[in-house]
This record gives sequence, C-alpha cells and structure tokens, in this order.
Amino acid sequence: MKKIPYLVILISTILGCKSLQNTSEVSQPTVANLDLVNVQNDKVEVVIDPARFTSETTTFYIPKTVPGTYSEDNYGRFIEDFKALDYEGKEIQFTAVDENSWLIPNAENLDKVSYWVNDTYDTQGEGGVFSPSGTNIMENQNFMLNLHGFVGYFDGLEEQQYRLEIKRPENLIPGTALTLYDTSESQEQEKTDIFLLDRYFQVTDNPIMYALPDTTAFSVEGMKVLVDVYSPNKVYSSEDITPGIKEMIAAQKRFLGDIDNTDKYAILLYLAQAGQQDATGMGALEHHTSTVVVLPESMPKPALQKTMTDVVSHEFFHILTPLNVHSQEIHYFDYNAPEMSEHLWMYEGVTEYFANLFQVNQGLIEEEDFYGRMTGKIETSMNFDDTMPFTVMSRNILEEEYAKSYYNVYQKGALIGMALDIRLRELSNGEMGILDVMKKLSEKNGKDRPFQDEQLFKDIVALSYPEIETFFEKYVSGTTPIPYDEFFNKVGLELTEEEVNTSYFLKGQTPYVDINSETGELFFRENITFNSFLDELGVEGGDIIKSINGTAVNQENAYNIIMSSLSWEPGTEVTIVVERNDEEITLAETAFQPQDKELKLVDQSLDESNSKVQLRRSWLKD
Repeated sequence: MKKIPYLVILISTILGCKSLQNTSEVSQPTVANLDLVNVQNDKVEVVIDPARFTSETTTFYIPKTVPGTYSEDNYGRFIEDFKALDYEGKEIQFTAVDENSWLIPNAENLDKVSYWVNDTYDTQGEGGVFSPSGTNIMENQNFMLNLHGFVGYFDGLEEQQYRLEIKRPENLIPGTALTLYDTSESQEQEKTDIFLLDRYFQVTDNPIMYALPDTTAFSVEGMKVLVDVYSPNKVYSSEDITPGIKEMIAAQKRFLGDIDNTDKYAILLYLAQAGQQDATGMGALEHHTSTVVVLPESMPKPALQKTMTDVVSHEFFHILTPLNVHSQEIHYFDYNAPEMSEHLWMYEGVTEYFANLFQVNQGLIEEEDFYGRMTGKIETSMNFDDTMPFTVMSRNILEEEYAKSYYNVYQKGALIGMALDIRLRELSNGEMGILDVMKKLSEKNGKDRPFQDEQLFKDIVALSYPEIETFFEKYVSGTTPIPYDEFFNKVGLELTEEEVNTSYFLKGQTPYVDINSETGELFFRENITFNSFLDELGVEGGDIIKSINGTAVNQENAYNIIMSSLSWEPGTEVTIVVERNDEEITLAETAFQPQDKELKLVDQSLDESNSKVQLRRSWLKD
C-alpha cells in the first residue's frame, strides 16, 4: 500500500497487504451472490450461501481489517438489514456481537445470510477508509468491488472454496486479474459473471472494477498486463495510461530478473471527480496479481504519468514482498483479530526502496534525482522518533501510539533498505545486494511457505554475512539511528546541508499543510519541519487553519488560497487564525522570504577507479 498526502496530489494537479474447523459439510463451496442490477438507495444486496452446517452455532464476519492496509477499518459499519434465513426462508434470530460479526444459533438450520452494502466513496469522509481499499456503488456506471467490503465469511470456513456470482448490467464489464469461469445471460440486458476461488483470502485478494469497457492489454516477458481505467468525464482512457505503464513494468521485470510470480497482472485505475462526494484518499493498494489505484481525474497528464510510475511501481514490487515472502501472521491473516508482523521495514520499506532504486538502475531517472529522493526521506524521517525500534512499531502498528508513525515506513523503512543494500555490497565487494537476498528468501520460502516472524533476521544472516546480524540489532530492532553519512561515504558520497528558499506553504512540491479527507479541514502537517516564516509565525503541527487574511479556508478553496500566497511581497501583513486544542488562536507576522534547510548528496570527486566509486556503480547499476 502506498498513501499520498492529499495536498501533494493537489499540488501535482496544478503544477505540472485460523485453522480449519469442521463446522460444515464441504460438498459445495460458499456461494456469494452480488446484485449490481437492482441497486436500491445506492446499496447492493449480497447473499452468502454456505454448505450445510453441522455445528450448533456459527458466526458470520465482515473484515475488521485486511492485509496491506495496516489499519482497522471495520467494514461491517457499511452493512445494513442483515438477515439469517433457514431452509424454509424464515428468519433466524441472531446476535450482533459487534459491528463486524453476527452470532447465529441453530446453525444446522441456516441456509444463507443476506444483507445490503453501502459504499465508502460517497460516505462522509469515506468513514476513514483509504480509498484504494474502499468501495464504490454508482448504478449503471461504476462498481469498485474491493470484495472484503461486500463478501464476508463464516467462522472456520475461510479455507474452503468460494463461488462468486455477480449479476451486472450488460454494458458494464469486469476489470480484474481473476479468470472468468463463466458468464450467463440471466435476463435481457443483464449478465451473471461467475468466478471460482480456492479460499476466502483469494476473495479479498482480487478486486473487481465494473465499468464501461476501457481496457488495454499488453505482454511483458510472458506476463499479460491489463490496464482498466474509469474516468467519469472521459478525460483519460486506458490508451493514455498504457505507454508509461508498459515502459515502467518492462523496466521492473528487467530489474527483478528471473523472479516470475505471476503470468497476469491487472491495474485498476479509478479517477475521482473533484468537487463532488467521491474518493479522496489518493494512492494504491497491492494484491498478488493486481493493484487498485485512486487518483484525481483533474491531474495533468505528465503529473498523472509520474504518479502512476511511482505508485504502481511500489505496488508491483509487492509481488516480491509481502506477497511472495511473508510471515505466518500474513499468510494466516485473521481479518477480525489480526496479529501484525514485525517486519514492515521489509514489506513496505524495502518495497518503497526498490520502487526508487529500479528507476535509476534502469535509466528512468538520473542519479541526482535518486539522491534527492533519498535525502528527502531522511529529512522527513527525522520528524519521527528516530530511536523507536522498527520491529516494535510494526508489531503494534494498529495501536494509536504507533499508528502515528506509519508514514515513516515509507521514509526510514526505505532508508533501512538502502543502508542494508550498501552494507551488503560492501561485504561482498559489490557482488550481492538486497535484491539478491530477497531472491534467495523467495526461493527458500515462497508464497505458500510463510516464515516465522522471529526467524527472518536469522535467515537473512544465514543467506548473507554474519555482520548483517549487527546491522539488524542496531538499526532495525534496536534504538540506534542510522548514521547515513557513514553509509554514503562507503560509496563516495557526502551528505551536506544548505539553506534554500521556499514558498510560504510549500517546499518545492512538498506542502507544509494537508487536508483532512474526513472533515475537509486544512491543517499544518505534523512530523515535519517548518520553514523560517512558519516558525516565526508560531504555527504548530496539527493546527487547523480556519482563515488566512480574513478568508475562511475549506477543502474547496484551499488550493487557490495557498497559491495566492506566492504573490505575497515582503512586508505584507499576514494573519492566520488556527484552531489548537479546541481554541482559536490568531497568528500574525510580516511576510519575508521563507527559508528551510535541505540535505544534499554530493560526489566526493574521486577517480573512476576508486573502490568507493566502483561500489557505488554496483549499488546503483548492477
């Protein structure tokens, strides 16, 4: 998964991841029926028909969380009119245990359950659900079926087969990596698609986007790639997106080499409409053979293509980890009482590192661009607790105390990957890097052989060098900050700092502010260092901006107000009213040229024959 701060996208728009219980007979799969034709009040009816139960009671669940989101989203909140029916069609009394589970007595008489599903995209603030893991119901136009939001499971039946039967309007087609088992014409202008899945995990792991046909397919080294696009105002088509995606995936396949995890991959791109009740959580969510991407339809083509490269490349690399190399906590994921792995540094951090490294490795970006991305991550990571053990944060990521540090997974997590890569290159005289280690882990484990969480470090050390144990003890499970200057020195680079001019609310394209997608409020970002003007003004991270120079600020006018600050001349009186700890505070200051510190990596100007330069070449280009 990769989230993008809302205002980063806004600026770009203008600028250019239980054991089986014997509770039922197994002669038939669990059948899930979704009716996309008879939509009522923006809701879809779902019927779940399991095999006959032999137990006295059963519990039906809608997931509390799903792999890859690292958040508790409680999808049961969007379920209405839940019913349990016996074989005569009569209702069975049940107990709603919590918002995600329903206890059903007399289970031996249970035939099926039915309920109505509301979507997240047009719910106020999307109920806090990240859009790429959310749902959309737009009758006769678009259905974003992240199936964990529609299809539940019975306790103990997670490992049994599922049969999806989806009734749809004839003109809407499914965008998915799933293989269509059959399609039948139920009535005029209606069809029913049937998909067969081995277990419930495959249900949650295979999103489907129904929309008018807009699909482009291509092949890269034996892998078929599908690009499905929903652009409500026809601003973009799949043909507009495909060339950049094709170039990117071809480069990724070359970078990965002989790793071959799938013969089919689907990219489902949903372009949200600005100014309407629609998806606002921009970014993507990975699956074994597909990625759901949500971005604003208003993005200019160059910005859209760059964002797709950065975001989709991150998600595509998840085919390596955690989708292929993962712990038991992920393989046997408990959707309603999850135990989290301690290795987010690898699942998300190393993945993010690869998403940047491959671009310089394959010549998609220059070395200076790569250096800038890494120093940017260092700067951002310094706004978090640099002594917090990454393993502890990862294991407890669902707890509020640690959830606030999740964004650092993409910052320091990637930097852990970078430092480990350089250390491996140093120990091997340039012959082994972190990608080589990941390939060995993939061969050792694979998607069907999960490792024990506490065993991973030992496995990596055994596959590489004894010295790597010290690396993990100090920088990943320990409290020692990474000495970046020491690692960069190994490859002939020097970390320097300089003062740079910024805008009042922007440092380059990185905003000091963001928008709360649930409330629409503009706020000063936490875990970020402010420029000299904002420091002098007295802002604090988390301050909610109520007005700027007398103009009330909201999600609709935030961009225009921020852009107008670019014309503030030195000496202009600036007044910002903020809400802090439920109290309104007026901040005033005379405008002056803001400055901020910026880290830069510079070449030590060594001869090409120098061992440090040779090590750098193996790091970036081998």
